[in-house]
This record gives sequence, structure tokens and C-alpha cells, in this order.
Amino acid sequence: MANTNDRPPASRPIPSSASSAAADAGPLGETPARALGDFIRAHRERLSPQAVGLPPGPRRRTPGLRREEVAQLCGVSPTWYTWIEQGRSVSASPDALARIAAALQLTRAERAYLFELAGERDPSEPAPAAADAPTALLATVRHLDTPAYVLDRQWNALAWNAPAAALFVGWLDGAPQDPTRERNLLRFTFTVPAARTFIVDWETRARRLVAQFRADSIRHLNDAPTRALIDGLVAESEDFARFWASQDVGEREVGRREFDHPDAGRVVYEQITFKPAHREDLLLVVLVRD
Repeated sequence: MANTNDRPPASRPIPSSASSAAADAGPLGETPARALGDFIRAHRERLSPQAVGLPPGPRRRTPGLRREEVAQLCGVSPTWYTWIEQGRSVSASPDALARIAAALQLTRAERAYLFELAGERDPSEPAPAAADAPTALLATVRHLDTPAYVLDRQWNALAWNAPAAALFVGWLDGAPQDPTRERNLLRFTFTVPAARTFIVDWETRARRLVAQFRADSIRHLNDAPTRALIDGLVAESEDFARFWASQDVGEREVGRREFDHPDAGRVVYEQITFKPAHREDLLLVVLVRD
């Protein structure tokens, strides 16, 4: 039975000012409600009836599941679910969001992204841990003898060690305090031509980076620096714009990283990424020689 909080409110016209505000909000999804609807719709269209135990039925005009089928799987009214996808401002309880996540078979990263878009806390997530000391995190990289760096919420490098500077030519090399050097990982990947030959299998790695950044950035998607970064990359890089529009969400992966270094040739590392307790907007990345 559907939760009473998950039924559509009385129909009423949307004020023209609201439509105007949505139109002026830019390429990041206009409004949080619209971004939530776009995300849910993209994942509904990827899910086949067979994947959820439904018969394929007659030929479908649209890919994936029908809205009515997802509503049935979630135990919510079809009208309420349709309004969610349309980006209308309707109430979505944590319980209803959890049922949508389960019905759409979202991964852990995708589920977290869904709850962040809705501005709700996932009831399955544990309470945040106690805060740590960011200064200790920034100092950690100096004590490592393998490439390591710390990223902020826009994936600007806050700190890195000498092995990282030697490895990442074009990104972390040069004078650490040089204001003319851009230290953003995404901008290096998508706007520096040398990155396409430096990063082995650039297309796959770049796509995964965007999916991982989408997961990391949802908590501060409307911050001015984050918006400026994404808008700038969408305008400057067709590849970034294409990957961002795909709505893919991914977790940082532990695994093999290969680079074609201009001096050392092909080098291979295992990458490990750490998120400090209660400071999940920061990342400590360590590369261990394979």
C-alpha cells in the first residue's frame, strides 16, 4: 500500500515564475526536483522487464520499464511516480525513495546520489562518524614514498608529494605555488591534450572519472565553484558533456592504473582511495607500484 505522503497533491498550475527560474538554472538540471526526475527516468529506461521478473509483453514504444510498472514495484501511485519524473515539487519520503532505489536496482553509489538529489538521508546509512583533522590528512602525503595526493570537493589538488609530481607531468609537476598552473584533475583529463596519451585507455578512464565525480559532487552540486567547473567543462569538452549527460554514477575503484609517462614509458600502479571520516568531500589517493 502506498504511503500517504507519497500521493500526488491537489492539481494546481505551476506559477510562471517557477518555470522561469527553472529555465534560468543552467545545464546542471534546472532545479533539484528536475535533476531527481531526470536521474530516475534515465535509470528506469535502462532496466528491462526481464531484469525485474516481468514478462516483456508487446513491443514497447520507449526503452526500459514503463512508469506504471515502476510505480507498482515501489507500491506508490502511478500519478505520484510520474510527477516525480516530471520534476514537480512533490513530497518524497525516505521510505518511498528507498523503494524506488530497490525497484530500479541502483548500486550503492547510485542510491546515495538519489538520496542527495532528494535532500533526504538514506535510512540504511549509519550516522556520520566524528570529525578528523584535515591538516593531518594534508601532511600525510609527505610521509609516503609512492605517488599520493589529496583532492578537494572540486577535485583540485590540495597537496601532493614528489613522486606524484614526477608521475603526473602536466598536472602536478612544476612549482607547487605557481598560480598559473591549474591543478584540477578533471580539467587536466579533458582539456590538456597530452592527457589522452598519458592515460592508458583514456576513453574508459575518463568516462569513469565523470561517473565518480557525479557521485562525489552531489552534496555540493549547487556550490558556485562546482557549478562553474561543470559548466566550463561542458562548454569546453564535448567528451565531458557527453559523459555528464549520460547520468552515470560510480564509486571510486581500487584497481589497476596504467600511464604512458613521457620519460619512464609504461608504468602500472594499483590505486587506493581513502575518504576521511566526516570529511567525505576530501580524497586521499595513493598509487602503489604494481
